[in-house]
Amino acid sequence: MTTRIPHRLAASAGLAAVALALTGCVPNAGAGAQAIAVTASDDGCSVETAQATSGTITFTVQNDGTKVNEFYVLGGNGLTIIGEVENIAPGSSRDLTVQVGPGDYFTECKPGMIGAGIGTAAFAVSGDELSASPETEAVVAQYVAYVKTQTEELVPLVEEFVAAYKAGDDELAKQLFPLARVNYERIEPTAEQFGDLDPRIDYRKPGADEEGLDFTGFHRIEMDLWNEAAVANGDYPGDPDLVPLTPEERAELGDQLVADVTELKEKVAAPDFSLTLADITEGAKGLLDEVAAPDGKLPGEENEFAHTDLYDFTANVEGSYVAFDTVRGLATANGVEDLVAELDTRFADMFALLDTYGSYDAGFVFYDTVDESARAGLAAKLNALSESMSKLTAAVVTD
Repeated sequence: MTTRIPHRLAASAGLAAVALALTGCVPNAGAGAQAIAVTASDDGCSVETAQATSGTITFTVQNDGTKVNEFYVLGGNGLTIIGEVENIAPGSSRDLTVQVGPGDYFTECKPGMIGAGIGTAAFAVSGDELSASPETEAVVAQYVAYVKTQTEELVPLVEEFVAAYKAGDDELAKQLFPLARVNYERIEPTAEQFGDLDPRIDYRKPGADEEGLDFTGFHRIEMDLWNEAAVANGDYPGDPDLVPLTPEERAELGDQLVADVTELKEKVAAPDFSLTLADITEGAKGLLDEVAAPDGKLPGEENEFAHTDLYDFTANVEGSYVAFDTVRGLATANGVEDLVAELDTRFADMFALLDTYGSYDAGFVFYDTVDESARAGLAAKLNALSESMSKLTAAVVTD
C-alpha cells in the first residue's frame, strides 16, 4: 500500500506509508544505539550515511553555522515527524535518539528554526520490525512537534503573501494566497483551541458577522483581492466591506494577519502547550469535517471568490493523514490492523483523486470549474474516508 503525500509544498511521487512499531525520541540511547554524525549549517544538512538498520539510532548534530538550528527525522510522507532536536546553538552539538522500524524516511535541518527545512535527504532503514508498542507520551510529543513545524513554516509564507498584498502586486498576491494557507489548513483544529485566534485568522465574512467580530484575516484579504468577484457574487449587496481597501488599510489588515499567525506559532512553541491523544484523533476527523461542512471546501464556500478550495481540501486531508500516521503504531498495538489497512486504502483513494485536479507546484484547477458530477465523486471518496476515520479514536484511546 502506498499513500501519496507531497513533501512539504512539493508534489512528489508516491511514497510508502511508514508503519512503525515504535517511533519517537528515546531519552536514554544505551550502548547498542547506532551512531550517525550530522553536520548542520546555515545552508546545508549533511548526514554521515543515508542508511541504517531498525532499532535505536543516535544522530549527533554539530551546528557549524551562525544560526540556531534544528534537525528532524521525518516519515516517508515528508510530513510526519519521527523525532526532532532543536535549539542547537552555533558551534555546539546535540543528540537526537530515535527508535525506528524498517521503512523510508527523510532527514533535514532548519537554520533559524523557522520556515521550510533545508538539505532534505532520503534515509532508508532496513531490518526487522520492532516488537515494542509506542508510548502514548512519545506519540503525542511526535504530533506536537509536527504542529510546531507547520506553524514555523506558516509564518514566512504568510509574510511573503502579505508583502505582495501591501505592495499592491495583486497578481503575485493571488498566486501566493492558496499556498500561504496550506500549513494552517493542515493543523486548523489545533489553532481552534486558542480562543478568537482562529476567527481572526480564518473566519469567512458570514461567520464574523454572525458572531459580531471584526472581519479580518485570510478571507478579508481574499475579498479585497478578488473585489470584482465579491461584488458580482451578490451575497453582500451594499456591504461596506465591498469597497476596495486603501494602501493604509491593506497594510493594517496584512500586518494583523502576520501578527496573528506569529502569535499562533508562539503559543504552539510555549512549554505549557500540550495535546491529548484524543485531540489528535478527533482533530484528524475534524479536518475531514472541515472539508465537508456546508461552508467548507466541498461545496465551494471556503474560498468563495478565489475558488482555490482544492488547495485547502488537499491540505486538510494531508493533516488528517499525518494525525492518523502518527497514531498508527498505537492502533496496530491495540489489534485493529484491519482499520489501519482500511484507512490506508481510503487515504490512497482520496489522494489519487485529488491528484487528478493538480498539485501545489503545478496549481490546482479553480473549484468553480469542477462540475456537480465531479464534486459528487470527491464527496463519495471523502465520505468513505470519514466513515473509517470515525472509528479511530475508539481504536486508539483505550483508557
